[in-house]
Amino acid sequence: MLLADREARESRRRADAELNPASRLVCDSPFGFVTLVEEQGRISALEWGGRSSGKPSAVLADARRQLAAYFSGKRREFDLPLSPQGSAGERLVWQALIDIPYGKTRSYGDLARELGLSPRQVGQACGRNPIPVLIPCHRVVAADGKLTGFSAPGGIETKRKLLQLEGALLV
Repeated sequence: MLLADREARESRRRADAELNPASRLVCDSPFGFVTLVEEQGRISALEWGGRSSGKPSAVLADARRQLAAYFSGKRREFDLPLSPQGSAGERLVWQALIDIPYGKTRSYGDLARELGLSPRQVGQACGRNPIPVLIPCHRVVAADGKLTGFSAPGGIETKRKLLQLEGALLV
């Protein structure tokens, strides 16, 4: 039953994507190019690397401005419409990530206890985060403060640099 539901949702998502194609805008960052993806007026992904398509919308242009301000140390929060696609549990974790203040970190275990999930579930949701940086999964660390995996090229070193940009204390 669940597989049929998932297949039906995926079929609807593909049909929606054909009717409302995503716009993509490449942006420069201290870590190379990133591509912002917008679907139906909301940011749905931030991908490492670059490939633009379509005319940049106001949402994509605003997201590029906000990212540039963040990378230059002039912005601490993002004010963008986001629409990450994931399970209810993943979306719960992603909202908790958004709530972690700039320059602060939380452990997988702390978030897991707060959300009634396992640390593994929190880690998996972080790994599946389709909008890194805007949904700050880089602010989640191991219980001892050590850095663990990150989806960006450069992995943990990129995570370290993002946290240093924010002035987060690192062990």
